[in-house]
Amino acid sequence: MAKSKTVYICSACGGQALKWQGQCLHCHEWNTLIETVQEKSAPHFIPASARGQVLNLSDVEIEDTPRFLTGSTEFDRVLGGGLVQGGVVLLGGDPGIGKSTLLLQALSAMSEAHQVLYVSGEESMQQVALRAKRLQLDVTKVQLLTEIRLEAIHAALAEYRPRVAIIDSIQTIHSESLQSAPGSVAQVRECSARLTQFAKSSGTCIVLVGHVTKEGALAGPRILEHMVDTVLYFEGDTHSTFRLIRAFKNRFGAVNELGVFAMTEKGLREVGNPSALFLSQHSIRVPGICVMVTQEGTRPLLVEIQALVDETHGANPRRLSVGLEQNRLAMLLAVLHRHAGIPCFDQNIFINAVGGVKITEPGADLAVMLAIVSSLKNRMLPEKTVVFGEVGLAGEIRPVQRGQERIKEAAKLGFTRAIIPKANQAKQLIQGIEIVPVQRVEEAVNALF
Repeated sequence: MAKSKTVYICSACGGQALKWQGQCLHCHEWNTLIETVQEKSAPHFIPASARGQVLNLSDVEIEDTPRFLTGSTEFDRVLGGGLVQGGVVLLGGDPGIGKSTLLLQALSAMSEAHQVLYVSGEESMQQVALRAKRLQLDVTKVQLLTEIRLEAIHAALAEYRPRVAIIDSIQTIHSESLQSAPGSVAQVRECSARLTQFAKSSGTCIVLVGHVTKEGALAGPRILEHMVDTVLYFEGDTHSTFRLIRAFKNRFGAVNELGVFAMTEKGLREVGNPSALFLSQHSIRVPGICVMVTQEGTRPLLVEIQALVDETHGANPRRLSVGLEQNRLAMLLAVLHRHAGIPCFDQNIFINAVGGVKITEPGADLAVMLAIVSSLKNRMLPEKTVVFGEVGLAGEIRPVQRGQERIKEAAKLGFTRAIIPKANQAKQLIQGIEIVPVQRVEEAVNALF
């Protein structure tokens, strides 16, 4: 019997190496090589009669892709309108965040109109039944299978032909054709490829639940994210009741779409007005507070930016940013000093985005800068004022995308004044809100202080 050969596979790019080394030679990532047993595959020849048909792109008939509504408006929004027939969705998140709860609720709602199957590789039938009873869900039409063997799962899918199938989770599934353990790079890659192939050929929509590493990335090879149609991340603090679902990849909808949920005793409930979560309620007005409008996918959200500026008593002042990029804060402080004449080199500066939301777009620059000036001068911004805009290194205020939608969202929530880039100013006035266009950083500071 031939001896099994050990190779090292990169979990980021799938490249192979004969011996372990700190850096992958293919993608140059560090500490990503994982030891695995090399699987032997017999070469095969595809006859000409079995090969795919080649067509002109203009001759391909375009059909509307049918979607399955999950019963949750927020979940459907993130998916781009619902689950797609033959689509493969990867849902990742921290342990205990609510992935299984959300999917079980969705299956309960979809079982009224479609045949569904829940495959659990981590919990027994009794544990899944107890969760459904605790959530008070109607699961009389939900089919359940507790199995970790890929071949058995594939046979069940081929026999029952469900419209929607949940695999919880992909890291627990293993194929008997491979010798490696469940959760290894080879197993995750093979099981995902087989399930994806079945979804495309049968029209069954498959949702894969994925584990995440301590760094917050999806466990397993990076090719897993390239293989599926949609990648969703379940975010949120386990000590908080609010949960966020964000789309990082979606072939059937917009990316960076955001869905907001609240965890209750009866499961996850969607939040109709998520802007209220990110606006803290103050009994008295305080300096250092600025409200901005950020864009998450197709939805504008109002977020409160808090700044605390305090005199430092050490040699190196602290710069701490929660929910915003740390390097961008240093850039904004340099622009504030150079073009507005407000130095902060001897001050400790702390920035926080209320509600645990993470803002990655540059449209928060102007709001962060004005919150810092408000705390430094100990002067409050005018009441019911909203701010957005990108700040350049030359001190100019650059426009942002979907400016009119942001202003309309602020006006709908009762804000009466908006400090915006001049390029985002529309010819038609929006009723109920005053527009103050600015072109430079010093103009924005003088308009408010």
